[in-house]
Amino acid sequence: MKGLYVVILGAVCALGFTAPASAASFDCKKARQADEKAICADRQLSEMDVQVATTYRLLRGLFAMGMRGNLGDSQLAWLEQRRACGANRACLRQRYQERLDALQKVYDGIDKPI
Repeated sequence: MKGLYVVILGAVCALGFTAPASAASFDCKKARQADEKAICADRQLSEMDVQVATTYRLLRGLFAMGMRGNLGDSQLAWLEQRRACGANRACLRQRYQERLDALQKVYDGIDKPI
């Protein structure tokens, strides 16, 4: 998993993205749902949210339309699973870890130059 994190960190730095230490990938001022509020209130969940969002965007940019569509569909399905957790932080952490693992699997499946 280290390889993907290095790629993500490089992409984030190259874009000049800097976020406050506990900023989710979405505007917490607009959080309405229980899962969003819980993410905004928990630094670890906020960081996991940024990691999932950044990884998803990076991977999405690497694929043509068909695979990009599949990746988008899986992201929407995952967001529904996350929303089902409500404010349960343990459930949210588990959903985030599962998504990070799934995104890592996608990354590992990419043919990379040697």
